[in-house]
Parts: sequence; C-alpha cells; structure tokens
Amino acid sequence: MNQVFIITAIILFVLAFLVGVKKQTWLLSGYNQSRVKDKDKLAKIVGSYSLIMGFVMLVGAFIDHPDTQILFPIMVIGYVIILGYVNTRMVE
Repeated sequence: MNQVFIITAIILFVLAFLVGVKKQTWLLSGYNQSRVKDKDKLAKIVGSYSLIMGFVMLVGAFIDHPDTQILFPIMVIGYVIILGYVNTRMVE
C-alpha cells in the first residue's frame, strides 16, 4: 500500500468537491477566471477530472506494481491538456 497515492487521492477528492460542487474556481492556478466565459463548465470539467484521478490514485495505492508511478505524469499531462483547452476555447 502506497501512502503517497492515498494522500494524493484525498487531496484530489477535496479539490473535486471544492471546485466541482462548491464552484470555488479561485483555487485553480493557471486559469484566468476573469476571462473564462462559463465558470460552471470550468468547475465541472476540472472537478470531474479531479474526481476521476482521485479514484485512479486510490486504486493505484493498493496495486503493488512498480509501473504505478506512471500515474503522476499522466495526471499532470491531463491537467495541462485541460488548461490548454480552457485557455484556448473558453476565454473571451
């Protein structure tokens, strides 16, 4: 059992709740909230991705395989793709 994955999953679940449910988009770094047209869509996209990655990290914590370390770069790449999408398609 990998404690780093469990801690990361808990952080992602909290982020998913605060952004996805409470719509606190000010927590997101790299997004220009004043220029985003649809903040509800932004909150839904980032909250959903955080929830999915939280579950992936939680499952990865219980898998004892050396290749599970690839989950962190996959998570970061996903956030960069979302950042690019939001900054190109959802801004004024």
